[in-house]
Amino acid sequence: MTDASPKAARRPGEQALAALGLGAPALSPADASPHAFPGGGRWRTEVPSCEGPEALAVVLKESARLDVPIHRISQGSGVWMLTDAEITEMVDATAERDIELCLFTGPRGTWDIGGSTRTDSRGGGLRARGHDAVAGCLEDAVRATELGVKCLLVADEGVLWSLHRARVAGIIPADTTLKVSALVGPVNPAAYAVYEQLGGDSINVPSDLTLDHLTEIRRVSAAPMDMYIEAPDDLGGYVRMYEVAELIRRGAPLYLKFGLSKAPGIYPYGHHMRDVTLSTARERVRRGRLALDLLARHGADGDMAPIGSRLPGTLQRFDIPS
Repeated sequence: MTDASPKAARRPGEQALAALGLGAPALSPADASPHAFPGGGRWRTEVPSCEGPEALAVVLKESARLDVPIHRISQGSGVWMLTDAEITEMVDATAERDIELCLFTGPRGTWDIGGSTRTDSRGGGLRARGHDAVAGCLEDAVRATELGVKCLLVADEGVLWSLHRARVAGIIPADTTLKVSALVGPVNPAAYAVYEQLGGDSINVPSDLTLDHLTEIRRVSAAPMDMYIEAPDDLGGYVRMYEVAELIRRGAPLYLKFGLSKAPGIYPYGHHMRDVTLSTARERVRRGRLALDLLARHGADGDMAPIGSRLPGTLQRFDIPS
């Protein structure tokens, strides 16, 4: 007769190290996040850098083959790099599978004429330089949501606040979710709380934050957190596979982002980047399978949020001036 009772979660190498007299100290319950996604679950999944319908088709096919559940698919090149027909195709394909589609908004400093982003200090980074850049982001947001996109990726505080005000005012749908980019992600609890107040519904933190940093953030904010389990090289190339269970325990509600190190940059995407974009899209899904397998081996694969869930729950916001 097989024992069907669930096994207690274990830490990597726990039994082997304990047998050698090298057991780790007990985990502190005070470190654990008390938060979860609305409707249940403490973690969701995201496949980033899905740059168009063809890459999306590869991701969906590979996720079915490897049995990798996906809550959100995000794109990095931007709304303006896609035709209406391409956006509609992506919206339809993700909606059919209850996956949230997230597209990046508008002009950003790394791609315009601002020279400061090419200095050693990187200047203003990806932020929207000037009124016209903010206007471009709002233009992208209106266009994308009219075509059925329900999640927008943002890399500027002013754009984030403007988009939050726009959804309150009914300019874009009220249930549009706003995702803060890893390229401007906060690195301390005070900044994290500010991004939440500005309208962030999920906030991408850099992948070099420590476990204690995540606990600090969770003491001030319940806003969903995004983190690359494997970060692209331009974000450090960090690989944190063996920490996945503890990242969830500390950082929930958490989106596990399956990025890819040692891969060429593909933004802004075009057909000249087709082969590398499709091959890396396929490998990102495989990386997801590896992370999920680790969770299962450690008995920590429970508490996944239901597929199709996307809303962040009730969050704290700054008052909007009348």
